Amino acid sequence: MKSKKKARSTAEDAAHLSREDAAGLYAERRRRRSRSKGLKVLALVVVCVVALGAVGAWAYLSNIEGRLNSGVDQKLRGTLTTTEAGDPFYMLLLGVDKSEERAGSAEYGQDSSNYRTDSIMLARIDPKDKQVTLVSLHRDTLVDLGEHGKQKINAAYSLGGPSYTVQVVSQFADVPISHYAEIDFDHFEGIVDALGGIEVDVPIDIDDPYAGEPIKKGLQTLNGAQALTLCRSRHAYDAYGDGDLYRAANQRMVIAAIVKKVLASDPATMTATISSMADAVSTDLSLADILSLANQMKGIDMDKDVYTGMEPTTSSYVNNTWYEICDTEAWKTMMTRVNQGLSPYASADEDPTGTDAGGTVNVKNDGGTDTTLPDSTTFDTNTGADKDGTDYSGTVEVLNGAGEEGLAGRVANSLARYGYDTSAGTARNHYDDTVVVYMNDAGKAKAETVAKVLGGEVNVIDASAGYTSDADVLVVLGTDLRDYS
Repeated sequence: MKSKKKARSTAEDAAHLSREDAAGLYAERRRRRSRSKGLKVLALVVVCVVALGAVGAWAYLSNIEGRLNSGVDQKLRGTLTTTEAGDPFYMLLLGVDKSEERAGSAEYGQDSSNYRTDSIMLARIDPKDKQVTLVSLHRDTLVDLGEHGKQKINAAYSLGGPSYTVQVVSQFADVPISHYAEIDFDHFEGIVDALGGIEVDVPIDIDDPYAGEPIKKGLQTLNGAQALTLCRSRHAYDAYGDGDLYRAANQRMVIAAIVKKVLASDPATMTATISSMADAVSTDLSLADILSLANQMKGIDMDKDVYTGMEPTTSSYVNNTWYEICDTEAWKTMMTRVNQGLSPYASADEDPTGTDAGGTVNVKNDGGTDTTLPDSTTFDTNTGADKDGTDYSGTVEVLNGAGEEGLAGRVANSLARYGYDTSAGTARNHYDDTVVVYMNDAGKAKAETVAKVLGGEVNVIDASAGYTSDADVLVVLGTDLRDYS
């Protein structure tokens, strides 16, 4: 009996334990299913978040690209020339003043045929050698527009829009144009403000009520409104000559300053900047194209590897209208140099705006021996040249007032060999007699030494006669030194 009771107890215990195990196993399986379900839900949430982020990023980038390409049609794309990746290419830059007031008026409206380009610029971009060349075309240049007759070149935009303008400029400059960008000056301020301003050395006091508020001369950070004023101002140069020449030079300087600021930013900031530009710029380039090009141009020295120039023209009054007549031989020479990767000018003296607009004029020749010693903006100094103990230190600005090509460069190079830190440019007026000017009493001895180096009977005077320069000594060359070597 005892053994039967024990056996029954053992069976009952086993049954009891079996029920407990089954309950525990069931509970554990439920917990596992619950954890598994939770992990799946979490994974689904993560996938959804990533997908939404990707969709959001795609929508953001697509929105930028859509705005950038909004003014580009297949007709324009068919006009552009394809180039191999990494090769130098030309890009046409147009400035059009489509203000909201004009666009909303009955006279202008939205149709591009109602507008003419205020600014026409060719940019040669060389990603491999990391250099940029900007050449402005005078908007009043008289050209043959075929069935439309002879008109100003800026009429091409109103006659046939961007694609026809590309054709006309390409034929006129005899270069293939691979890319296009149109800048609406009405939104230009926003570009500069989005960058936090741009650093520009304003060459003269800009006082032009037709362009905007006055701007003082000197190195400074310009906001959007000030940059636009500098780009629009012609009448600040009424006393200098053709205001369009000086305005075009300042436009090139501002564009270079914008590019410099953009290239200095990281990809995320650059993308945000491009987004802010998209309402002001219309281009055939995609966002990926722009970012890739910016990456290729990283490391460019914007102070030395940007070259600028202006189409050479003379003014002519024909049938009650002022036109610019292109000097075709000089134009061909300029564009041949640009195609070779050289600067538009062989010497800084060739720049018609001198030091009064556009900032530094960089010069790049073929690197060989140049017996003409062309003008450049700055020259290396040789501080060991003062073997006789004479002080040849200090800064000297040399301006060509003789009209002799390359003269300021030859003189500046010669002075640099003595040890001076020199720069070369073009004087505003013509001079028969060379003068050496000291800016203050401390510079008088330096001026006398410079005059001695130049030789001949060179006048040394102080700045009270109205001369100004940031250098210690200013040399204005006259025809009496035109044969200087």
